Amino acid sequence: MNFEITGKLLLKQNAQQVTDRFKKREFVLEHAESFGTNEFIETILFQLTQDKCEQLDSINPRDEIKVSFNIKGRKWEKDGQTKFFNNLEAWKVEKLTTQKNEMAPPPPSMDEIPPEPTDDLPF
Repeated sequence: MNFEITGKLLLKQNAQQVTDRFKKREFVLEHAESFGTNEFIETILFQLTQDKCEQLDSINPRDEIKVSFNIKGRKWEKDGQTKFFNNLEAWKVEKLTTQKNEMAPPPPSMDEIPPEPTDDLPF
């Protein structure tokens, strides 16, 4: 199943080389929802793996992002104990807004706009 959620990047960790063949990077998304006059803020931990870890390199904390992810679950047994774990595995992270210092340049001033041509050629 594929899911999507938007919010603000709250925290991003450095990538961790867990084994010689497995790399992961965790990050936290702050997601706000309003119900009537109440606002609920959730802080949700996600994980990127392998070559997808690099998707966070150009994203900064407080940037608005959209996360596409899958829910993964697994069973773990040791010494007669059984535990179950869930993981939100992100496979795509997109930046939604730009920061103020990355805004588009202002439109040219009237001094920079060339005058309209005044040719009255009958073509």
